[in-house]
Amino acid sequence: MSELKYRRILLKLSGEALLGDGRCGIDAAILQRLAAEICDLCRAGVQTAVVIGGGNIIRGAEKAAEGLDRVTSDHMGMLGTVINALAMQDAIENLGLPVRVMSALKINQVCEDYIRRRAVRHLEKGRVVIFAAGTGNPFFTTDSAASLRAVEINADILIKATKVDGVYSADPKKDANATFYSRLTFDQALDQRLNVMDATALVLCRDHRIPLRVMNVFEDGAVMRLVHGEEIGSLIEAG
Repeated sequence: MSELKYRRILLKLSGEALLGDGRCGIDAAILQRLAAEICDLCRAGVQTAVVIGGGNIIRGAEKAAEGLDRVTSDHMGMLGTVINALAMQDAIENLGLPVRVMSALKINQVCEDYIRRRAVRHLEKGRVVIFAAGTGNPFFTTDSAASLRAVEINADILIKATKVDGVYSADPKKDANATFYSRLTFDQALDQRLNVMDATALVLCRDHRIPLRVMNVFEDGAVMRLVHGEEIGSLIEAG
């Protein structure tokens, strides 16, 4: 393959990506496939950090809408991301690569506390770093956590791996006339409310000039091709 275009990435995975055909929990086959792709990236020389959502286990905002206290429900959602992070850690370790889970909440009996300088050191040593528990604060999504961590570790790019192959003007599953955007600016995404990520996440990337690539998580080998410079999915950049 060609020379690496991106040497340090933050990969944002949705919790739903781990669901498979189920309604809740973790599909072992999908977990193994994603773990293998992450291992391939690291072995190719890409310093790889990961943020995984918790929607396959619990969504704090949904529980709050059902009447649960919002702060409590958000903390429950953060714990869901820790469960996913530990599962991914185990899958990657089984493939022979060192991994560190770093939590924004203090759960140091099962993983490390998040310390930025230590996270960067892990990456420099070739370890996969999985950031868990969001930002550690309620009212912030894991998308915002991914943007924040990408800025903090000085990632070359933030990759949001989703169930669709990029950014559209509307849900392509519901609107056959939805327009696909191969490139756009953060301001366009915000102004048009394209629902790529929440506004806080987009603004963080925009203000710190971290490019965002939205792509399909189920396309085998796509992330590897992307880090070597192939145009995949949709690219969002500062104007």
